[in-house]
Amino acid sequence: MPGTRTGKNAEKGTKRPAADSAEAATTDAATDAAGDPAGSDTGTAATPRRRQARGERRISQLLAAAAGVFCRTGYASASTNAIAREAGVSPGTLYQYFPNKEAIAVELGGQLLHRANEAHGQAFRPENIHRPLPELLDAVLDPVIAFNCENPAFWALMHGTGVPGIAQEHEKLHESLLTRIEAVLRDRCSGITPDELAHTSNMILGIFKSSLDLILAHEGDERAAYTAELKTVLLRYLEPMITATPPH
Repeated sequence: MPGTRTGKNAEKGTKRPAADSAEAATTDAATDAAGDPAGSDTGTAATPRRRQARGERRISQLLAAAAGVFCRTGYASASTNAIAREAGVSPGTLYQYFPNKEAIAVELGGQLLHRANEAHGQAFRPENIHRPLPELLDAVLDPVIAFNCENPAFWALMHGTGVPGIAQEHEKLHESLLTRIEAVLRDRCSGITPDELAHTSNMILGIFKSSLDLILAHEGDERAAYTAELKTVLLRYLEPMITATPPH
């Protein structure tokens, strides 16, 4: 990126952990904490705590900016300059916390994957699994769809980065979802064979992912209509094989 130190060499710089350490927070405080110079509270723990909180806020600010840039331009076209501009900070401030775009994506992706796992846990709670099929679909799909709609950067990062750390964690999430779906089918479909279990689970997840593309591409009534269509497709697909009420 001409004219700054955020060019290709900087983008490919040696990775280091996100600077949520005291050192980075101290640097940030010294750089842009007007009116609160380092050492102003000598002999107290207040200044280090304020520096740490300021550093955490700065990291959150940068990650939120990165999420917006990744959604608009895609990961490949995004740059640290664009992220810094979105956050309203200088590229130098960004580099106090993240050495390159990949480090930002890994940190943001890790946080979003954690939230995705929480959403999946909420969706597949035992009390949901034992509902009639239409209610089961509502209980499972609604929180997962809501998470993706509220965090569009998740879809952009999981499907467009090629960053090894993110790809590996996304694969774990995929396998976890398959395991959860298989558990429901095993419980609700009497006599299902291992091959049928694997094929049906993969088909359900494939239908969901392809439908999520359409859902995320629309808003309002159109989004609701595509969500309803997804539920109808899965209901018709599963009705012949799944019991109306689960065996106990």
